[in-house]
Amino acid sequence: MSTHPNMAQRKKAVFNWSGGKDSALALLTILQEAEFEVVSLLTTIDEKTATSSIHDIPLNLLRQQADSIGIPLYPVTLSKEKSYTEGMTEAATHFKDQGVKHFIFGDIFLSDVRAYREKILHPLGITLVEPLWGKTSKQVMADFLQSGIKTKIILTQADQLDENFIGREIDGDFARSLPSGVDLCGEKGEYHTFSYDGGPFKNRIDFTITKVNLISHEFKLDDGSVKHHEYWQAVISG
Repeated sequence: MSTHPNMAQRKKAVFNWSGGKDSALALLTILQEAEFEVVSLLTTIDEKTATSSIHDIPLNLLRQQADSIGIPLYPVTLSKEKSYTEGMTEAATHFKDQGVKHFIFGDIFLSDVRAYREKILHPLGITLVEPLWGKTSKQVMADFLQSGIKTKIILTQADQLDENFIGREIDGDFARSLPSGVDLCGEKGEYHTFSYDGGPFKNRIDFTITKVNLISHEFKLDDGSVKHHEYWQAVISG
């Protein structure tokens, strides 16, 4: 059987998977455009909790997402001994040996985040690809609502969105209910989501919110100071 010439010319890439709505939309965009062959989904995992960084999605649910999409998951475990920079450097080296030269992310407009990723990956010969970059949050949300992807909120920044937003489906009504000052896509960290059906998924991932906790995260800033943020966090299982 002959191979389609466009298939043979596709560039190998790794997709950095958060499990949330922008990630699912960015992946769907990449798969539809067919410029890249996505060889793996990459997710950073907290060693203590066995959940994804930031979103706090359990590893077993991340694997279910990957199985539904049909692309293998490559977890990168982070700990006190292994920072994000170290973990991503190891992962980039691993995949570069397999001919991967592109890492794909679902960022929209946070230039400092993009610059941070480039600082790690460019010296390793890895090029960043950002399919949602340059769009407004309004455009991204419109694209998301048209995509058919199903997603629910599982984490909110407590001073931005209260616990009543946990479990909310991202739909047109949700977009209209957001308080002023909150980015429509939660790009500034106001909320995070878990995507479970539609778009790149071949089958629905069943999950349950078992409880909601108020948690605190500590962030060390460049000047050495420490900042605390409180979050409403859904504990999810499936």
